[in-house]
Amino acid sequence: MKVKDIATAAGVSPDTVRFYTREGLLHPGRNPDNNYQEYNADDLRRLRFARKARQLGFSLPEVRRILEQADDHHSPCPMVRDVFQRRLADVEREIAELQQLRERMVAALSAWEDMPDGTPDGHTICRLIEHWDDPSASSCCGES
Repeated sequence: MKVKDIATAAGVSPDTVRFYTREGLLHPGRNPDNNYQEYNADDLRRLRFARKARQLGFSLPEVRRILEQADDHHSPCPMVRDVFQRRLADVEREIAELQQLRERMVAALSAWEDMPDGTPDGHTICRLIEHWDDPSASSCCGES
């Protein structure tokens, strides 16, 4: 298979195929007649695997380590579970942080509804931000 063929078969762009080839995840041979890279079924399997791993949040170095373990005939599954458990904990922490940010944003927008625009006066930059969590500030933001 040529670059375009393997890209189509895997549902990725030819640039993705070239990138994974440069990164050493795919090992195409060379056609002796024209020196084009030729990919085989194993490359297609590796490309599909890499795509799925990336969709699950694995980094490129992690995908490389998984493939290297498999190439050495060692099961990468224990490492995959460990990495995935850590990654899931990180994602859950990030989601909690984003939910807190969302709550602050909703509260700020609600507080800003009744606050007039202010002009920077040398003491403030934007009173909406400076006083968003100050309940007594709703009457202060148009005045100097």
